[in-house]
Amino acid sequence: MATAQQRPVLLIIAAASLIGLLSMGLRSTVPIFQVPMLTELEWEGRTGFAIALALQNLMWGALAPVFGGMADKLGSGRVLALGGIATALGFVLMAQSTDPLSFAINGGLILGSAQAAAGMAIALGAVGRMVPEKRRSWAFGIVTMGTSAGMIVVVPIGQVFLDAFGWSMGFMALGSFGVLLALLAYPLRGKPTPQTTTAAVANLTVGQALSEAFQHRSYVLLVAGFFVCGFHVAFIGTHLPAYVNDLSLPPETGATALVLVGFVNIMGAYMAGVLGGKREKRTLLSYIYFGRAIAIAAMLLAPKTELTIYVFAAAMGLFWLSTVPLTSGLVAVMFGTQYMSMLFGFVFFSHQVGSFLGVYLGGALFDATGSYEVVWWMSVALGIFAAIIHLPIVEKPVERPALAAG
Repeated sequence: MATAQQRPVLLIIAAASLIGLLSMGLRSTVPIFQVPMLTELEWEGRTGFAIALALQNLMWGALAPVFGGMADKLGSGRVLALGGIATALGFVLMAQSTDPLSFAINGGLILGSAQAAAGMAIALGAVGRMVPEKRRSWAFGIVTMGTSAGMIVVVPIGQVFLDAFGWSMGFMALGSFGVLLALLAYPLRGKPTPQTTTAAVANLTVGQALSEAFQHRSYVLLVAGFFVCGFHVAFIGTHLPAYVNDLSLPPETGATALVLVGFVNIMGAYMAGVLGGKREKRTLLSYIYFGRAIAIAAMLLAPKTELTIYVFAAAMGLFWLSTVPLTSGLVAVMFGTQYMSMLFGFVFFSHQVGSFLGVYLGGALFDATGSYEVVWWMSVALGIFAAIIHLPIVEKPVERPALAAG
């Protein structure tokens, strides 16, 4: 039987890309169920739905380092398969939710945990270990591009399920994709055997790896910057359909806008992966976050038409997940691949704390003010902040004089 490193690179990348596609697609589809679900169940306000999705993002982030550590030790395939089965369970249970508490447990805690095990962070860790270093940035871009396609492929399917079956049976139908996700973990099976690179780890323990990372200023800045990414994508991905609905635009505009985000981000993610192998990743990240700030501000100041929403969606799509191959690439550059899933998991946890706040504040401040305006402008300010803090990052392997001497 071929070892993980002997499997065809394209097979590894294809499996990881499809896992990312399903994981991101299923996550992105849930928000389009918000208005029909709340209307039928007659919940008061949108905070209850927002809390569930905020918890989902928080659990996803909190458990990402845990499942990342498991993947680093036991292999990504096992963790991803577990996550796929848990994803199916989460959607089935969400279909039975009739009150905010049960929805928070099923759609927040359970589905969030499932996404941590079957998310892109675990898939990227597998790719980082199995793909040669010279092709790694490109491979990260391909996987991120595939992940972006989830919004194009799964969101329209979710809309069809919603229109045909209603919100409850629609969730049940989406749960079947969790089983497919588990099957796709098979090509990524096998106990990790990290490749030796200029940043390779010389038998560091988990504690040593964490201590080294969090004492490294560039890693801390990367963690802080990815918080902003999470705030942006979670707030926009969750609340854009409702925001569009409030503008009295055609009801399909919100779902179409999310599809457009995913479509354009296929190009954005691929370009980021390619450029990340040729240019400074930190500078590219700074450009991306500043571009997000400009896109959001321009949308807020422009007339609110379908064209405005679609232009905004296209602009955000260019920057949507293009941060991922660059951010994960920086982790690999600085620390090697032995604990990449775990170290990227902590960066991703920061992303999900931002996601929690973006989703929760979107719902809470809407209920308090009747508008998403405050959170939109917060997103502009955070984009500028992230653009600034990426500039001091040092893009080179960490020095380990003590280990080298041994």
